[in-house]
Amino acid sequence: MSKKKICVIGTGPAGLMAGTTLLERGYEVHFFDHKKAAGRKFLVAGHGGFNLTHSESATIFKEKFTHPFIQSAFTNFDNFAWINWLKNIGIETFTGSSGKIFPLKGIKPIEVLSAWMERITQIGGLFHFSHKFVDFNEKEVIFTKNSAKIEHSYDFLILAMGGNSWKKTGSTGEWKDLLVKKGVICEKFESSNSGFELAQWNELSELEGQTIKNIEATYGSHSKKGDIVISKYGLEGAPIYFLNKAYRENRNSLLSIDLKPTKTKEELQQVLKKAKNTTEGLKALKLSKATISLLKQKTTKEEYGSYLQMAENIKSLKFSPSSLRPIDEVISTIGGVSMDSITESFELKTHPNVFVCGEMLDWDAPTGGYLIQGAVSTGFMVGNSI
Repeated sequence: MSKKKICVIGTGPAGLMAGTTLLERGYEVHFFDHKKAAGRKFLVAGHGGFNLTHSESATIFKEKFTHPFIQSAFTNFDNFAWINWLKNIGIETFTGSSGKIFPLKGIKPIEVLSAWMERITQIGGLFHFSHKFVDFNEKEVIFTKNSAKIEHSYDFLILAMGGNSWKKTGSTGEWKDLLVKKGVICEKFESSNSGFELAQWNELSELEGQTIKNIEATYGSHSKKGDIVISKYGLEGAPIYFLNKAYRENRNSLLSIDLKPTKTKEELQQVLKKAKNTTEGLKALKLSKATISLLKQKTTKEEYGSYLQMAENIKSLKFSPSSLRPIDEVISTIGGVSMDSITESFELKTHPNVFVCGEMLDWDAPTGGYLIQGAVSTGFMVGNSI
């Protein structure tokens, strides 16, 4: 009996994991990508610190995902399963002080990808590059290469073509129009894990590149501690990315930054009142030069001279976000294939034997290893489902 044939469209972590899982179970697996090499976004994502996952307990980790299907996939292939899987292909990891998990120092993203592709090749996987996905029917998937039409038959088709951010890596979202024509429900793409553009960002332009450490950012009823960075357009950083969802749900609130979350307003007042002047008081509070400069930019002369008002500003410095960054500049997107279009096994309801995984699906998670974990978990789920 001949092997069942799998066609995987996309060579990001979701597609690679789905295909590898099936290769290990004896299937014939073909990987296709319209780029000339695999894992372009995987490599670009590694430039800013290669977070493979996070060391949180499964209970806490699971809540980072916005949909039960992704949570279920994570339960079947969690962060520790992913770490062990990487170890089996020769990639050792370590846990950083923040709990994020990285490859051992010295191991570059390209080495992780190469080890993975070598494993795939060793067990019979076949790669087809420069293949532009055009269409599919119930038996064949259709590509073009150098203007030539190419057809591949399949028993199961896996779509893992990414979301709509960082187009240069191949995540163009062009597949969406085709799927909509085929009756698949798709949601509008929107920016996620994005910086906030500020209505008054010109006031802060001279502070561009400065990091404000150990703050707590609040938008509506949601808060997150961490570090923020002042950019040419506004604010970036993990706390800002975390608050994207709250902003998308209500764009009329103000962003509030607590610059000294370890002290109460009353404690701040006492220190500032005793100081010779406001600047000395801010130094006594061990606020950084960048933080003091930010306060000076955001307060009037009268406010700066009032210890009561300055304590208020330190605990709740207000900003007015005007928008998220353009989709092509952000780390990830929400939108894509609606979760209502798939079964819990990630199979399209309208197309039997066609599965979707990774960032093509409409789900969200913060940075810090959660996105790549969600991708590999959904890929593993698809492989097991088939």
